Amino acid sequence: MEGPTLMAVTRIKDPSPKSSITTPPPGRPLIGVNTDYVTPKNGPAYTRLNVGYIDAILGAGGLPILLPPPRRDNIADFDILLDQLAGIVLSGGADMDPRRNGQALTAVVNPMPARREDADRTLLSRIFEKKIPVLGIGVGMQQLNVFAGGTLHLHLPVDNPKAMPHYDQTGAPHRHMVLIEGNTRLDDIYGAQELRVNSTHHQAVNQIGKRMRVAAKAPDGVIEAIESTDPNWFCVGIQWHPEADTASALDVQIFDCFVQAAVRASDNVFAMA
Repeated sequence: MEGPTLMAVTRIKDPSPKSSITTPPPGRPLIGVNTDYVTPKNGPAYTRLNVGYIDAILGAGGLPILLPPPRRDNIADFDILLDQLAGIVLSGGADMDPRRNGQALTAVVNPMPARREDADRTLLSRIFEKKIPVLGIGVGMQQLNVFAGGTLHLHLPVDNPKAMPHYDQTGAPHRHMVLIEGNTRLDDIYGAQELRVNSTHHQAVNQIGKRMRVAAKAPDGVIEAIESTDPNWFCVGIQWHPEADTASALDVQIFDCFVQAAVRASDNVFAMA
């Protein structure tokens, strides 16, 4: 499924004295979102993004800017764009290649194309270096944890026999409860101890990364959300998908709070400049 094309439209002011002058609406903060990379057996490679990310960011007041995975020799060219972003959403997708993290590649692992993982790792380095507000979703959460020095369970329930089902093998929608940890950013966002979420993952966070903490768990103990311990940095990762059609109305709150935090962080940067 191809994502929508975003076009910038330039309005030309009518020089006629009869034209009315209106005040333009306040600008939306630019929110970057990385895209997937698809290499079909027949036909050219292309990028794609679930349109739910577009709608969720727009609905929260942001303007989504798609970040396709460039070739290695062009990755640095994206730095000038990243400087313009108020925040970044790390989208879901296939698995990280475990061989890059010192683990074995098995038949149950579906690694993402190297071109996307190369771009994502560079993006993560910029996010951590500049402390750009970030919301990691699905594998995006797992990437945040691994980049912070954490590890993953590569397949549930093989790596964690106590784990309950976290996805439906038939592809049907699957939901379960998550328990939100108190005194966390996620607790502030949802204001509830329990939350029912959609679930489509077969991997999960194992050891938590440095300067990260657990923000939510499933009843079986599987980590469902993480966040930075830095109170001044919105760095949150969630295993569920609030952008999906199967998400609940309550899920939109995390996009709202993320975009608001991104705006505040941008205002602080300009104030110090």
